[in-house]
Amino acid sequence: MTREVVTVTVDASGNATAYTGHVTGFVRAIRYVPDGTSPLDTGGDVTITADASGLPILTITNIGTSAASYAPQQAVVSVANAAALYAAAGTAVTAPIPVSAERIKLVVAQGGNAKTGVFHIYVG
Repeated sequence: MTREVVTVTVDASGNATAYTGHVTGFVRAIRYVPDGTSPLDTGGDVTITADASGLPILTITNIGTSAASYAPQQAVVSVANAAALYAAAGTAVTAPIPVSAERIKLVVAQGGNAKTGVFHIYVG
C-alpha cells in the first residue's frame, strides 16, 4: 500500500486543483486533515477523480474544519447493468475503486481565501 499526501491551498476565489503522483491499485481510504491555522472553509466542496480516466472517486460537500476519513467505494452492477444487491437485505454491493498508472485529481471549490487542507490518499 502507498500513501500519497497532497496539500491543497485555494486561491482568493476559493478554488484549487491538485494531483497525486501516478498510482496503481485500489483507492482504499482518503483522510482529510485541515491546516491548523487556516483550514478550508466549512462550505468547501471537494471532487476527487482519476485524472486520465475521469473515474469518480469521492465528492465531499461542506468539508468542514475537522479531520475526517473516507473509504470510497463504487457500486457493482450485473452484466445487464442492474444494481447488484445482497439477496436478503437488498443492500447494494460495492467494490474498491481501481486506478492504473494515473494521477488522482482533487478539485476544491468554495474553500475560502488562501485556505489549506491536506489529503492523505491510500492506494493498494
